[in-house]
Amino acid sequence: MDRQTSNGLVTTVHWRANATETVGEETYAASSYGSVGLTAGSTIVPFADLTQAMVIGWVKDQLGEEQVESTEDSLAAQIAAQKAPVSASGLPAAWTVAE
Repeated sequence: MDRQTSNGLVTTVHWRANATETVGEETYAASSYGSVGLTAGSTIVPFADLTQAMVIGWVKDQLGEEQVESTEDSLAAQIAAQKAPVSASGLPAAWTVAE
């Protein structure tokens, strides 16, 4: 988080949303990153008194319900693509590489 040192006002929150899914022994992971700018409200919460839940609420409010759902959908799509890839790269197992 970025904040003003004079009063502790948080001006920017850098956020990361993570998702994981385990299927059998395989774990798939996805993440998304962004930042939101904040402005002073009617009260300023002292920086030391901020809670994770409070700041997450601010970020979600700033993003809006549609963007939060879009981010969650994107995480699910990233995991689905890992579970069922549509492309791959590499060489056939029988090939040998000259040294």
